[in-house]
Amino acid sequence: MAVVDKPSEEDGSSFSSKVINVVFVTLLLDLLGFTLILPLLPSILDHYAQTGDGVYQSLQSVVDWFREAVAIPMEKKYNTVLFGGLIGSLFSLLQFLSSPVTGALSDRHGRRPMLLLTTSGLVSSYAIWAVSRSFSMFLLFRVIGGICKGNVSLCTAIVADLPCPKARNRGMAMIGIAFSLGFTVGPLMGAYFALGSRTTGKVFYQTPALLASAFSVADLLFVWVMMPETLTKDVKASSSGLGDSGDLLNPLSLFRFSAVIGTRDPPPKERMRKLQALGLVYFCYLFLFSGLEFTLSFLTHQRFNFTSMQQGKMFFFIGVIMASIQGGYARRIKPGQHIRAVGVAIVSLIPAFVLIGLSWDVTMLYVGLALYSFAAAIVVPCLSTLVSDHGTANQKGTVMGILRSLGALARALGPVVSSSVYWIAGAQVCFLLTSASFIIPLVLLRRARSLKEE
Repeated sequence: MAVVDKPSEEDGSSFSSKVINVVFVTLLLDLLGFTLILPLLPSILDHYAQTGDGVYQSLQSVVDWFREAVAIPMEKKYNTVLFGGLIGSLFSLLQFLSSPVTGALSDRHGRRPMLLLTTSGLVSSYAIWAVSRSFSMFLLFRVIGGICKGNVSLCTAIVADLPCPKARNRGMAMIGIAFSLGFTVGPLMGAYFALGSRTTGKVFYQTPALLASAFSVADLLFVWVMMPETLTKDVKASSSGLGDSGDLLNPLSLFRFSAVIGTRDPPPKERMRKLQALGLVYFCYLFLFSGLEFTLSFLTHQRFNFTSMQQGKMFFFIGVIMASIQGGYARRIKPGQHIRAVGVAIVSLIPAFVLIGLSWDVTMLYVGLALYSFAAAIVVPCLSTLVSDHGTANQKGTVMGILRSLGALARALGPVVSSSVYWIAGAQVCFLLTSASFIIPLVLLRRARSLKEE
């Protein structure tokens, strides 16, 4: 069922292709289940607000404090966005804590066992959602999901295990395509099946929850039957395991990739400096990007009075462009060209967010969104490919887990800072200031490139 040893060089190419295809299907099933809830979240929050749930009211007091602190208007739409952002930040913080540990354990015990374990956790979380009738149970579903959402970092570690740089690049691009398709198709399915539940008299989110459970069970069976083990026995035996747990939980240690330095065979200092620089680029980019991504819902509602359907069409437009670019261009980027591709993509975000921030009509908004989609399709897959080149075979899980953790921390903090600036200084100032701030990851990227030439 699972391949235990590395294949020979003769069939290495076919093995890599099989691994990439299996990773793509695994992640697509995972993301379809994960994104079903996205269009339902406002209705779910409204549903629990009417029940007078004590846990809901406690979190609502946190939202009210933040809303009053930054002078956000008391509108139902904005309250829902903020409450959803609070739950999203909680989810990201749990990923920040769990991703490095999951990655390090996969270096010790193998990618496949850890993938089976995390997917089993997701199955249980969706089952809890399907039977939940209180906000406390719903929150438990999100907490378990956040802790067990190690599939992405494990899949990137699996791709990082591949011996050929071209295969790794193609694998990271296919992971990006899975994200684009999942975030495009999943929400549409969620909305459709929620409407079906209403007509049959069920709780409106029950059918999407059962469908998410089905996707997760299918994912678990698919991993069990099809996923090969890409970490050889001798590499697992040479792994130093978790090492100092503080290196996997301390934010400063994560930025320094201290868990990699503390292994038996740490990379050379020059390579570590390059890895640390790339990690900082990744964090700064996602901190700025996720912040503006979050405030985009505020801007389109406030300036253009977008309905939920128009919001859905906008994100569908973004998803289609991203999938097209990742399938046509990103996976064909040659080794050695990734830093340049990332630089071009980040530069394109500057006019993208200027256009979005200053947009006075929908056409101007969509021109900015097209540039935004181009950058979103390139930066994360290319940076993941660059980082996957670092570390020995028994360090890949730790390296990719830490990278995923830094991204989760950025996604937890970015929306809080960006929405604060948005409501204190205004939409134009927020988007223009953040556009200019993309110079920071560009400078860090240039430093990473110069370290490569040392």
